[in-house]
Amino acid sequence: MSHQVDFSAFQEKTQPGTEVKQVIGVASGKGGVGKSTVTALLAAAAVKKGLRTAILDADITGPSIPAMFGITERPGMAEDGCLIPPMLEADGSLKVMSMSFLLDNPTDGVLWRGPMIAGVVKQFWTEVHWGEIDVMFVDMPPGTGDVPLTVYQSFPIRSVVLVTTPQTLVRGIVEKAMDMTKKMLVPIAGVVENMAYFTCPDCGKKHELFGPSGLPAFQEEFRIKNTLQLGMNPKLAEMADSGSLINADVTDVEPFLEKIMK
Repeated sequence: MSHQVDFSAFQEKTQPGTEVKQVIGVASGKGGVGKSTVTALLAAAAVKKGLRTAILDADITGPSIPAMFGITERPGMAEDGCLIPPMLEADGSLKVMSMSFLLDNPTDGVLWRGPMIAGVVKQFWTEVHWGEIDVMFVDMPPGTGDVPLTVYQSFPIRSVVLVTTPQTLVRGIVEKAMDMTKKMLVPIAGVVENMAYFTCPDCGKKHELFGPSGLPAFQEEFRIKNTLQLGMNPKLAEMADSGSLINADVTDVEPFLEKIMK
């Protein structure tokens, strides 16, 4: 007889005054698929919709979210010793917490073992004054190790967005992350296929540089309803490098965001 574990008993409490209405994880089984970029675009789309938005950068050893938004200030310190997350704008429409803020030099390596990394991720949830948040995106590191386990068990994750690319090898690895979410009883809100094509600036034709899309197979085999294809966009890369991704064109992302938040 199989038994399902109720992980709600393991969920950690936030600080008084913190109310996060919806937590959405962004994950993949493999690095280099643009997971952090997808997280940033989802957050930018949420801000554009007028939602109070937050990003918890759970990629402790490879944080990149602050750089994409050009946030360089360090977290504040409340009287109780907890942290106050930096805000992109004065109105608090986007709050971010990342290991990048706590390093003396942004390029310093974080040479920690898994349990310590997982502990910091948990602290980013429990020891930060987030305030009132409509939607929080958790940018997770690749794989199925300590951090994803900590997030799924300790956070009130409503759903997860999986990020992949068209290559067959990547799809197979992402399926491992998909298997993990199912075992942890976390719904899959949708799948984003990044780098799906390149649009020629001269003729306007789309070229599938990494092969045909794998989204139809995901939809048929795993019954994934919400999907999004993102092309290779040099302008988007420039905006991420310059810290101005909040100004990205998120026209294609907004409908997907609405679906995964329902």
